[in-house]
Amino acid sequence: MYQAVIKVQPLENYNLLITFKNGEEGVFDMKPYLALEIFKPLQDTTIFNTVKVSFDTIEWCGEIDIDPETLYQGYEKIVASTV
Repeated sequence: MYQAVIKVQPLENYNLLITFKNGEEGVFDMKPYLALEIFKPLQDTTIFNTVKVSFDTIEWCGEIDIDPETLYQGYEKIVASTV
């Protein structure tokens, strides 16, 4: 089961800060995907930084997108500090 993406922010080193509908937030590393033909244009950081939320996932110009289930299963959750 996946969660819909409600917010995305590009970070350095091809990482994305993603917020899901259930309130969870974390970082998704796109580097392993950049060698795949569909994602090669994202190696240009100008294009990578155009990421936006589209429906329940994320999208770049040129209709490049990634499955929301992949995002939810592959992100590193940010745990709030209790200090």
